[in-house]
Amino acid sequence: MTHALIIGGGIAGSVTAIALQRVGIDATVYEAHTTPAHEVGASMGISLNGLAALRTLDAHAAVRDAGFPVPRGDMWLGNGRHLGAQDTGTPLPDGTLPVVIRRSDLYAVLRQEAIRRGVPIHHGKRLAGVEHRGGRVAALFDDGTEAVGDLLIGADGIGSTVRSHVDPRAPRPRYVGLIGTGGITSEITPTSEPGTMHMVFGRRAFFASMVSPDGGVWWFVNLPRAHEPSGTDLTAITGPEWQQRLLRAFTGDRSPAVECIRATTPDYTWFPMHDMPPPRRWHRGRVVLVGDAAHVTSPSSGQGASMAFEDAVQLARCLRDRRYPGDAFRAYQQLRDGRVGKVLAGARQVNRSKSATGVGRVLRDVTFPLFMRRFNTPRAFAWLYDYRIDFDRPVDDAASVGRGTRRVLADVRRRTR
Repeated sequence: MTHALIIGGGIAGSVTAIALQRVGIDATVYEAHTTPAHEVGASMGISLNGLAALRTLDAHAAVRDAGFPVPRGDMWLGNGRHLGAQDTGTPLPDGTLPVVIRRSDLYAVLRQEAIRRGVPIHHGKRLAGVEHRGGRVAALFDDGTEAVGDLLIGADGIGSTVRSHVDPRAPRPRYVGLIGTGGITSEITPTSEPGTMHMVFGRRAFFASMVSPDGGVWWFVNLPRAHEPSGTDLTAITGPEWQQRLLRAFTGDRSPAVECIRATTPDYTWFPMHDMPPPRRWHRGRVVLVGDAAHVTSPSSGQGASMAFEDAVQLARCLRDRRYPGDAFRAYQQLRDGRVGKVLAGARQVNRSKSATGVGRVLRDVTFPLFMRRFNTPRAFAWLYDYRIDFDRPVDDAASVGRGTRRVLADVRRRTR
């Protein structure tokens, strides 16, 4: 296996190309958009497990330096009751902490890192089909051209064309009952120090904010909405109208939400929030899926990018240590399936807490403090944030990979579907 075709030039595609290069597999990235998407997306968090995955590729420093550290999370109810601090894991050996970064900056940094390492990236290449040709695989593009390689990796996101080739009956993205937006303001005096994300489960909506080192306040909201709106539905409401709706949603809550919303220009970009469990098989022939093409965890998990980074590193290890693509892909899925399912299940629980209304919200406010006292411990979240991939260790035999995964996988699938 000497050359991989990577479909999708976003975050997952760039990191996968870098990871494959580390194990001696050249990769070419093919992106449907005609230009780089530097201005796409809002802010996002990169947790320590994701940064640790990048560190195995010597790629974490650029990401760390493009964002700012937020090593602490404080959770509150809308009535002002402090629920407790959220553990964010053990800092990396070089002192790296979790970061918040603009999605556009994350994309730009990883794309530039891939280019710096010699990865070719071609734009305007929209995938139209996939063909297996003996021991090779071909990507057919809608401009009439094609590319042939030893492997084809679908890193083409939530609307993946490659996923439909791997499994036409794969799960589809599902709306989780929340829409999101956010903003940045420097027009207010911060009431907290940089380094803490304050999360408020309000009476009608969820609000989070953090202070950047330059004194700006970054914030985002998740607003319950029963039925998924279309893009037209969201843009039909003007910015000032949305601002008034947000102010009403947070009036009466003890949080900085109202002040932040009033101080921010109302040019919102709204997005419906989705998740998607992985298909039963992540691969077919010489084709395999990574990142959001394989699984989508809602933004509530804070793990979307980190799961893609882990995918890329584990896939590279398996391709390094398995002679045949099918064997490598099976080992890769076994390493990832149970962990991804657990992250999806956890995010669904958080989504239910964010979208609770009426009696459900009252019950949430009563039970949440009890839950936090019992389960919010560093040990409880070590499986997530302190997860580290030993890149140099050979991938174990299939019988011992992810020991215990088979026992929990059926339950994970049941809870995430």
